[in-house]
Amino acid sequence: MIENIKKDAQERMGKCVDATKNQMAKVRTGRAHPSLLDSIQVSYYGTMTPLNQVANVGVEDSRTLSVTVFDRSAIQAVEKAIMSSDLGLNPMSAGATLRIPLPALTEERRKDFIKVVRNEAENGRIAIRNVRRDAISEVKKLEKAKACTEDDVRRSEEEVQKFTDAHIKKVDEILAAKEIELMEV
Repeated sequence: MIENIKKDAQERMGKCVDATKNQMAKVRTGRAHPSLLDSIQVSYYGTMTPLNQVANVGVEDSRTLSVTVFDRSAIQAVEKAIMSSDLGLNPMSAGATLRIPLPALTEERRKDFIKVVRNEAENGRIAIRNVRRDAISEVKKLEKAKACTEDDVRRSEEEVQKFTDAHIKKVDEILAAKEIELMEV
């Protein structure tokens, strides 16, 4: 029973690391990439819909994204959603296609992105610690139900803490790599 709890905690911590990595991938580094717009939600007929379900996102060149909207009546909503996102992008309308030039990153904008990335890393660490808390509370419930001994609980807590430290270290490594990538000119 305790082994299942530890295995589940380790899997969930791994998912937290993956989610953090995906969130950091959305922070742009100067090159156009369709995944930059993955987090954008568009108000489409009163429902918040992911951008990739109402438009096709492509790369025109290294500094320009193109968004081809499927439904012409949604162009304004897509444009508004892109402008109101925290990405600092200004789309230009050209018929059913929006062109989004990516401005060169200034030193100040790079530092802003580093703050965003550090916040994402902290959210990942918090999620990992929450998984640790859940696992330890499950083990303590087993102890109260007399399904395990106090020594088992202590050993389990130490192992879960080792998993936690290892996964937080992975998040820190991802953060360090992303900071270096952001500061490259």
